[in-house]
Amino acid sequence: MSQPARPNVVLIMADQLVPFLTGAYEHSVVKTPNLDRLAARGVRFDAAYTPYPLCAPARVSLMTGKDASSIGCYDNAAVFPADQPTIAHYLTNAGYETALTGKMHFVGPDQLHGFRHRLTTDIFPAGVDWVPTVDENGQFPRGGHAHEYVLPDVGVRPWTKFLTYDEETTYRATEFIRERARGPMAEPFFLLASLHHPHDPFHVTQELWDLYDDEPIDLARVPADIDRSAMDEWVNEAHDTAGVDLQDPDNLYALRRAYYGLVTYVDRKVGEILAALDETGQLDSTVIMFTSDHGDMLGERGMVQKRCFYEWSARVPLLLTFPDDRFAGRRVAEPVSMMDLAPTVLDIAGIPEEDRLPMQAASLLPLLEGDPPGERAVFSEYHVEKVRAACFMVRAGDHKYIYIDGHGTQLFDLANDPDERHDLSGHPEAAAVETRLHSLLTGRFDIDGINAGAAESVRRRTLIRDAMQRNGTRWDFVPTFGQEGRYVR
Repeated sequence: MSQPARPNVVLIMADQLVPFLTGAYEHSVVKTPNLDRLAARGVRFDAAYTPYPLCAPARVSLMTGKDASSIGCYDNAAVFPADQPTIAHYLTNAGYETALTGKMHFVGPDQLHGFRHRLTTDIFPAGVDWVPTVDENGQFPRGGHAHEYVLPDVGVRPWTKFLTYDEETTYRATEFIRERARGPMAEPFFLLASLHHPHDPFHVTQELWDLYDDEPIDLARVPADIDRSAMDEWVNEAHDTAGVDLQDPDNLYALRRAYYGLVTYVDRKVGEILAALDETGQLDSTVIMFTSDHGDMLGERGMVQKRCFYEWSARVPLLLTFPDDRFAGRRVAEPVSMMDLAPTVLDIAGIPEEDRLPMQAASLLPLLEGDPPGERAVFSEYHVEKVRAACFMVRAGDHKYIYIDGHGTQLFDLANDPDERHDLSGHPEAAAVETRLHSLLTGRFDIDGINAGAAESVRRRTLIRDAMQRNGTRWDFVPTFGQEGRYVR
């Protein structure tokens, strides 16, 4: 079957999903049959990166195809400006019916950003409640997150509100698909279904825990002689990793086993969405995309969460499946960015270049169609939240370069050092590579402007946060589902 001229597009997102810990990326233990099927039917990108290893800015980049800093989004409380065109705006104008279900971390009074339908509320606040704060010494408060990575805060729970959220997210996605099948289907649709898991807390049901009862569980690796960058030190201090034992085998085992269970849970939700498409006869007219906003260190290098550029944090899964299976089984080794999905979606929908405003992302279709535009350089950035300077990454070819403004650099040869144990920055034999990558990075980002803009943004939002809290102002989106006219009775 050939691909329809204007196919439906379903984009499924996970949160904090490490690609290495899925069967689709050849992990031998983690059970992900639905993701495995997508990878077999379509394209797997083996060097896909987040544009920002933090939830809200990464999603802003996905929606706009732009670096988050270029539109003033620096952290999880940064307002997503309503005047920024998104893929939902473009698709709506092109005649697509657009719907969003699940978490997207939209901060600000605009909670639609071009979507015609928003089918759930968000799981986190839409206000600037989380604007980063520091003490009188310029330090971020300690105590965040690391305790959620060790016993007793990982493991089995009867149920959680986060599981309920993903159940609702998936239900609304499948109902949207079924309602489309009941109607005339004159217009194609774009559905973005965004799940919370496997984001912490790492609480699983007994059934998910028991799936891995007799399975070998990989434990995090923490080399004794590891070199730590300034960025490592900052985020570890803020996460309070010193306050927990991330080398205790029992802690590491429970963490990974619970994470495996949550990855399988996400895979099941993906399966439910695929089943709804299949059962309603729409699978053969739908492009399916799967990705995550970023990964999770999961104890690797003695670190937790995201907020850094190492592979466990910055790499993301990226799978594309087309109706005609014309790229079935394809593996793409070239580095790409998760935000490259923005122009890719517009290409798939047939929206001409002349009808688009400039993006910094690049469509993935030329890579698939045999016309790659030379070497691709992929960028990522991180600022403000738990760090004390602007931080950047560029990956080109096999090399990854990290620049921490005023606080050093790192350079890794991922072909020969995939675990990023040997920093080549400052080595004479790597000087040419380091110079070239630094030039690429400074050509992309206005570093001084980002530092100034981020500091000013925090000052503005702190004032607004305090006023909103005093006034009780809320921007949270609450959907309503009236029953009148929905059924014959």
